[in-house]
Amino acid sequence: MATVDTAPPAEPRTPAAPRPSSRSTTLPAQPRSAAAVEPRAAVPEQQQARASRTCGTGTGPQSSQTLIGSVQRALRLLETVARHQHGAPAKQLARETGLALPTAYHLLRTLVHEGYLNRDRGLFFLGDAAERLSGSAAAQKRRSTIADALAQWRDSIGAPVYYAVYREGEIDVMCVSDTPGTPAVEEWAGFRETGHAHAIGQCLLSQLDESERRDHLARHPARSLTPYTVRDEHTLLRRLDRFRRGEPVTERQEYALGTVCAAVPLTLGTAAATVALSLPAHQSDRLLPAARSLQAAVERHAGSLALSISI
Repeated sequence: MATVDTAPPAEPRTPAAPRPSSRSTTLPAQPRSAAAVEPRAAVPEQQQARASRTCGTGTGPQSSQTLIGSVQRALRLLETVARHQHGAPAKQLARETGLALPTAYHLLRTLVHEGYLNRDRGLFFLGDAAERLSGSAAAQKRRSTIADALAQWRDSIGAPVYYAVYREGEIDVMCVSDTPGTPAVEEWAGFRETGHAHAIGQCLLSQLDESERRDHLARHPARSLTPYTVRDEHTLLRRLDRFRRGEPVTERQEYALGTVCAAVPLTLGTAAATVALSLPAHQSDRLLPAARSLQAAVERHAGSLALSISI
């Protein structure tokens, strides 16, 4: 409820100088869909976030927080247990971490209860929860490796770069690296269901045997997406047979009008994988040279990509 100010009037003040008006500058609207909103001019932080939008490992701004001593002590215990392959007793762990024995016992019991440690015959070992953390950390490191490689190729070639694998009968686009100036193709129709229409899918299918190809197409039949799309299974299978082993696979406006794509095959053991790029259709003369450059770069990093196949 509003109140009336009954205090005596204050002494008159010199009016403050008016602040200069600020106008936000915006880039021309380039919506990806009918409902897109005109974007503001990208700042470096926004560009970095978008450049690794699918598989990036960027961290947010740090803030000063009150450190929790008990958490620090528990983490030191976990690190100390990890150094003892055959386990260690509580007294030894307390001594090595500099903790009072009662404190060490209390934290060890808590860690056992939560599954981060196991206790057997008075010795403490890492538990299942800690092993899961270790596995997740390794997967994140592999994901960071592939993200860094894609970002490097994206910048050197000047085109968005994609990494995909074929596993458990499906096309899985695992990582996309693009920038506001070189945006990735919008997934307006699911990549898994439209493998017949884009270079990524055709490249992966070309690495399978005929029975696996037919199985995939039985679940995801060929259908027309643009006037340039392969329209039936028979034509697609003939095209896949004509692809030369190890050669880049290209498609022009089969998945999206105005876009051309190329994919480089990457066979890692029994797994089929690919690294691909896309360009606007008016740059189609760059497609094959860019694909060759990408293929050379991929071959130099085949080892790190082989590790990332399990992420």
